[in-house]
Amino acid sequence: MKHRFFRRYQAALLAWLRHEPGAGLQPARGMGRVALAAGLQTLDMARLHEQILVTEVLPGIPARKRAKLIRQAGTFFIEAITPIENIHRGAREAAVHLNEIVEMLSQRTVELAASNLELTAEIAHRKAMEEALKKSERHYSQLLDKSDRMQEELRQLSRQILSTQEEERREISRELHDVIAQTLTGINVRLAALKKEAALNTKGLDRNIARTQRLVEKSVDIVHQFARELRPAVLDDLGLIPALHSFMKNFTTRTGVRAHLTAFAEVEQLETARRTMLYRVAQEALTNVSRHAQASRVEVSLQKLPGAARMEIKDDGRSFEVERTLHARGNKRLGLLGMRERVEMVGGEFSVESAPGQGTTVRVEVPFAPNRKDGLKNSGHTARKCP
Repeated sequence: MKHRFFRRYQAALLAWLRHEPGAGLQPARGMGRVALAAGLQTLDMARLHEQILVTEVLPGIPARKRAKLIRQAGTFFIEAITPIENIHRGAREAAVHLNEIVEMLSQRTVELAASNLELTAEIAHRKAMEEALKKSERHYSQLLDKSDRMQEELRQLSRQILSTQEEERREISRELHDVIAQTLTGINVRLAALKKEAALNTKGLDRNIARTQRLVEKSVDIVHQFARELRPAVLDDLGLIPALHSFMKNFTTRTGVRAHLTAFAEVEQLETARRTMLYRVAQEALTNVSRHAQASRVEVSLQKLPGAARMEIKDDGRSFEVERTLHARGNKRLGLLGMRERVEMVGGEFSVESAPGQGTTVRVEVPFAPNRKDGLKNSGHTARKCP
């Protein structure tokens, strides 16, 4: 009964406050008669009236409009308790006083609720800011740790590069001293002997001259071999494809590993720096195959992509863990890092795939068009100067 009366009273009060058509104080007096019949007292009506104000009328209303709404609602309330007033003497004065109390309590309740909402929002905002600050601190801490690791890796890599360069110089020095210098010394000795023989007699002179010529030819071949390893002239004179053919032919002769090349002619349209990069990556990849893969066959393919060229070096040898090798210490990873650095310097992309039973595939993709970020272009160096 009380629940139904609550809903009827709420509907009538809201209609009065909204000035709906047909709304007036007559429904309020009707509500009072119903309340009287239900045995409700003035205090019951006041509690009901206050609950409707707090929950349905005042929330969300600006402070400057609340007082007016409370007064309008009070007029409705006084009319609603009029039937009860006629039964109980002095009820009118009590009702007016009670209505003032209801207005005051309603106003304070709404203000307190608004303050609580603001306080809750502020607490939530501060918690969110604290959490964001903690996340930011963790993020910057991780970045700092990563930076420290990268700096340490850079120092290690620099030491490895210097060590490798020194070893290469030592090998070249040894080859020059032990092979070329000794050969030239032998030529000089034979020339001195020929000079004496020529002064005495000419018997056997042709044979000695032929031996000396062979020593000269051997020295020339050694010098050419050094030159090819440092910078193959065929790459500049004839292009990338003939240079790869020549290198792979010598590679098969030296290692016994069959090497096959497929290419497309337009690859020669790449600028010098990019063609040099492709040659050096193929050279390093094949060197790794001969040293580590224990392969019997290797395929080098140059493929044309939309706006780019792709090179793949695939062998049928044993696999290795790419990430572990890249993060390993020592000279093992210098080949992979060197290849990747060469590719990225000219704006290309480098990747390595290796799996048991599938061998290893080194893949390079490089655009035909020059890139503003290309290291060689920006530095002004050419591939001939920086092989």
